[in-house]
Amino acid sequence: MGSGKSPVGSSGGGNAPLGNGKKGKAETGGPAVEEAQMCCGCRFPLLVALLQLLLGIAIAGVAFLMMAISPSLLARETPHWAGIIMCVVSLVGLILFCITRVHDERASAQFITKLLYFLLCTVGLVISVLVIAFQCHHFALSKGLTCEEIGNDCMCTLDREDPIARTFNYSGVTDCSAIRSTLPMYNLLQMVLNLAQAIVCLVGAFMIWKHRYQVFFAGLQTGSPSAQQWQKV
Repeated sequence: MGSGKSPVGSSGGGNAPLGNGKKGKAETGGPAVEEAQMCCGCRFPLLVALLQLLLGIAIAGVAFLMMAISPSLLARETPHWAGIIMCVVSLVGLILFCITRVHDERASAQFITKLLYFLLCTVGLVISVLVIAFQCHHFALSKGLTCEEIGNDCMCTLDREDPIARTFNYSGVTDCSAIRSTLPMYNLLQMVLNLAQAIVCLVGAFMIWKHRYQVFFAGLQTGSPSAQQWQKV
């Protein structure tokens, strides 16, 4: 009879550490996973926003250098507006980073900021693609121009022998080589910068979408009822 009780007691004693082990594992695993997810959600807007800020400043700086060549260049040829818009997008990303680092933030403010940042990243992606299209057109156009200096202006045409060919008058240009060589170089640089900006905006929009819609509470409760642990899927 004594030997019969021994397995029961040992079995009961064995079950107790096993249950405590499962509970301890659940308690240690849950906060670690949530902390990792929170850190990932807090860090990615900072990196993307800083890249957007740097690229926006670079795009605006190159555009102002293009405007220094000739004041008669059109706004679509000098996309400083695209760089300024990118700086605004990056500021919203930095605000989102500050909101997510505060523990007592309002859910509505965080949601509105995330939605605004997602929309601005999408708009930034469209603007970058639009600027790339304009710069490609002007780059190809400048390669076929034939220019001559007339006073302080530079008169360029696509075909000098065609009397009705389209002409371009660049005022304030003392050397037409700036139109034939320097301006295409700036166009090419704008294409590279805006391509990088489009990729960064795409990554930012994707990360916001993934963080918003691929991590949510499914309503499945795991562990003991007292722990009130919910599984994220």
